[in-house]
Amino acid sequence: MRLNIDATKCQGYGACVDLCPSVLDMDDWGYVSTIGDGIVPPGEEKAARKAARLCPEEAVQLTE
Repeated sequence: MRLNIDATKCQGYGACVDLCPSVLDMDDWGYVSTIGDGIVPPGEEKAARKAARLCPEEAVQLTE
């Protein structure tokens, strides 16, 4: 499972980072990026799904 961020959609709300900090990070300007290759560590799958589902801009994409 992997999380990806569509930077053209991200508005920097940061809810995804709060939900899945092991995979997502926010820069100094408030934009989100993946940590490393975006692979979701074991045990974080539920948080990753929630982060993707709750993004108001649909900028967080989850691939299984």
